[in-house]
Amino acid sequence: MPAITMTLLESVKQLACEAGEAIMQVYQREFSVELKADNSPLTEADKAAHRIIAQGLKTLTPEVPILSEEDTQSFKGANAQGFYWLVDPLDGTKEFIKRNDEFTVNIALIRKGKAVLGVVVAPALQLIYLAAEGHGAFKVTTDGQRKAIHASSPPAKTETWRVLGSRSHTDGRLSAWLGALGKYELQPMGSSLKSCLVAEGKADVYPRFGPTSLWDTGAAQAVVEQAGGRVVTFHNQPLSYALPEHATPEQLLNPDFVVWGGECVNAEGQY
Repeated sequence: MPAITMTLLESVKQLACEAGEAIMQVYQREFSVELKADNSPLTEADKAAHRIIAQGLKTLTPEVPILSEEDTQSFKGANAQGFYWLVDPLDGTKEFIKRNDEFTVNIALIRKGKAVLGVVVAPALQLIYLAAEGHGAFKVTTDGQRKAIHASSPPAKTETWRVLGSRSHTDGRLSAWLGALGKYELQPMGSSLKSCLVAEGKADVYPRFGPTSLWDTGAAQAVVEQAGGRVVTFHNQPLSYALPEHATPEQLLNPDFVVWGGECVNAEGQY
């Protein structure tokens, strides 16, 4: 059973950075794009990052199973203590293909359905977010400095909400939700960076309607929660990562959710 330590967090960060370096090697040249069975794109960068992370995690914690977007078939469920690694080797493949730099490497450690450790690396932007239960959340900047981060309190009623939205996915329900929120400014962004900006107080909220997978959110949720924010469904329940053995594709999907920089108090996930 892995202890949730800063040493473990640092080891996972190094793995994510190695995967990021492999991604950037592909990013800086021409590459081909395949389509998976669900019509989502796949590149050699996704595959290279997966290999690095999977091999590294097996060496680091051989007793902990791995669920990766690029290898769901090998996952047979959490171990006897309820642990498993949840990995998106390249989150934001569409942004990677568009070459807009907004893609990340996501690695989370799940314990009994909760993300207790998370690392998010944005290699093109040279940004790193990391968090571990009991230790807090941090941002590592381009000069290598590690800084504790904290989510912001909600804006006053007369102030403008800083809202983040998906760059590659749209949903008609978002307009109605924003209309009920109040005065807002909406900034589109790709990948798990949206949640990380809420975690560091640069945005107030990120609502998400439409399908996402567990590996899209696990690492960033750990960062948000350790920074004092919340990631909840629209029934005000935290996203859960509890999985049965041989999980079906439907069980690997999240419900609609919202990332708040502070506490929300009603069933609709609003303050």
